[in-house]
Amino acid sequence: MPKTKYKFNPESLSFDKIRLSFRELMLRVLVFFTGSVVIAMIYWVVFATFFDSPKEKALEREIDQLMVQYELMHREMDNVEKILDGLQETDDNLYRTIFGAEPVASTWRRGGTGGVNRYKSLEGYNNSDLVIETSARLDRIRKKIYVQLKSFDDLILLAKEKEDMLRCIPAILPISNKDLTRTASGYGLRIHPYYKISKFHYGMDFTAPTGTDVYATGDGTISAVVNARRGLGNHVIIDHGFGYTSLYAHLERANVRVGQKVRRGDVIGFVGNTGMSLASHLHYEIRINGVNVDPVNYYFNDLSAEEYERMIEIASRTGQSFD
Repeated sequence: MPKTKYKFNPESLSFDKIRLSFRELMLRVLVFFTGSVVIAMIYWVVFATFFDSPKEKALEREIDQLMVQYELMHREMDNVEKILDGLQETDDNLYRTIFGAEPVASTWRRGGTGGVNRYKSLEGYNNSDLVIETSARLDRIRKKIYVQLKSFDDLILLAKEKEDMLRCIPAILPISNKDLTRTASGYGLRIHPYYKISKFHYGMDFTAPTGTDVYATGDGTISAVVNARRGLGNHVIIDHGFGYTSLYAHLERANVRVGQKVRRGDVIGFVGNTGMSLASHLHYEIRINGVNVDPVNYYFNDLSAEEYERMIEIASRTGQSFD
């Protein structure tokens, strides 16, 4: 209960009770309220500055957890980038080498993600640098993955084309020659059987009885069936595509017609002794873009390494060709 205040009255020589006017009363109340508010503000500033509220503590713990997660995320991105770098190296140095393709241009692999500031909305925060760095790194990884996927798409097309090519390349012996004893004369300078002079022999000769099956050495289309009494005699030419053609000469007769599709191993004719031929045999040639090459290098579907070396030895020992 507030104490009652008195004031001495000299006229009446007595103490009169002090009574406050309404204005004075309201002023005192206002001063008291203002003081209380000021003190409360001081307390609030002090506590807000030096002490964290439960909510702030919870937010700080959440931020700490997010920082840990960002760190773990960067470690995972390190692993992803290492894997992508390994795929890139294998892609450029192995897969594309196998398929004869150029490596993916480094400028494309390192290409940017646009000229505008993609991360402007992430600026202005306490941890903006970390968030922007993480976002930029993720964009770079996305770019690498996209480029690698496109590269693999190209490799799939190359593999399909390569598969078609491998079926078409002449890759087997044109006659059954498992013991290799039918190898008569190889590619290179040989003594001509009629002119008895050194002349370049553009194919390989295989001796065999007349009527022996002659096989297509790769998939292709019959581009020529020629019947002749001189030169190569009766002969067949197969266009294998991809620049490859093969020729089978001195046949007794052909077993195909022009324009016919053949597959590797199909019987296209029979060994004979037609044209300028010394004895019954098959003269076999391979051409790439119209240029003759040594057929002995194209029996990889039939011969082991040892058999290949033996065939080369047999073919090189023969000094005279059969045509």
